[in-house]
This record gives sequence, C-alpha cells and structure tokens, in this order.
Amino acid sequence: PITVRNFLNYVNDQFYNNTQFHRIEKGFVAQGGWVDLTPAIKNPTRPAITLESNNGLSNLKGTIAMARTNDPNSATSQFYFNLADNVGLDYAQGVRDGYAVFGKLIQGIPVLDAIGQAPIVNRYGLATFPATDLIITEVSQTQ
Repeated sequence: PITVRNFLNYVNDQFYNNTQFHRIEKGFVAQGGWVDLTPAIKNPTRPAITLESNNGLSNLKGTIAMARTNDPNSATSQFYFNLADNVGLDYAQGVRDGYAVFGKLIQGIPVLDAIGQAPIVNRYGLATFPATDLIITEVSQTQ
C-alpha cells in the first residue's frame, strides 16, 4: 500500500510526464523516473518510502517495481519494468532485502520488449542510456 500510494502520488502530480527511460539493461530492466527531456535530473518531490518487498510478489517479466539505492528504505520516484523473470531481485528472508514489485502490465508486452531492445550508449555518465530518447509522454491513473 505504501509503494502504490507513493507511485500514484507521483502520477497524479504529473511527475512522470515528459520523462524518459534512462537505463536499459537488455534482458534485465528498463528504468525511468529520474530524467526529463532536457535531459536533466528530476529530483524526487516526496520522501523515501519504507521497503515493501516482502509482499509475495515476484520480479517477473512485465512487472513494475521501485528502484532504490543500497539503502532498502530509499525508493522515491524511480521505477523499473522487468524485461525478464528476475527472481534474484525478490525478497529472501535473511538473504536479501529485495525490490518492491507493485504492479504488472496487462497489455503491451511487445512495447516493453521493444524498449528492452533499444540500443544503448554511454551518455550523461550512464553506460546504459538509450541511444534514442524513449519518452514517457503521460502517465495517468484510470481507476
């Protein structure tokens, strides 16, 4: 509930509109929520949230989860889509904190696959930045 509320707050604030995917790791993840079209870093507007990775959800292809730093309770605005089954990112008691999955695609897997195949370059200090802009024009809550 904390993770979903956090993400929807960013959605309803239009934080993600006109941002771009800034990290593509083929066969792993496509990450966004950090860079706008300038590109300039978009600083989070809300505090970090408590990690909810022990929720029974798994980092399977097509799921969306919150990105974070090494601090388990550091997720803010950055998210990623799993481009493959990444169960090594799941919570494992006493082994790893994991990453909080909070949703999944119900359609559009071919689009996700295309994003995951985008050529990458070393740009803006990131070795996995897409060679062409992959823009998120609008994110909205429908329910």
